[in-house]
Amino acid sequence: MSDTNEYATTFAFVDADSDGRISAQEYADLMHRLGDSCTEEQAAQAIEAMDTDGDHLITLEEFTAYMSDSQA
Repeated sequence: MSDTNEYATTFAFVDADSDGRISAQEYADLMHRLGDSCTEEQAAQAIEAMDTDGDHLITLEEFTAYMSDSQA
């Protein structure tokens, strides 16, 4: 598994309220800033794909695990 520090800067950028978790709303806001027309449903699906504990939020550890797996 990759070191969480490798993804911490990206995670912090997406975590707009700096609470240590990424919500579907934060994800959707990022996608809109990047010019993508992400719907609330699409954002929720993206979060669900990374969420391993079922709380509908992404922690740095979950983000790191997902990113590490997707680059394997």
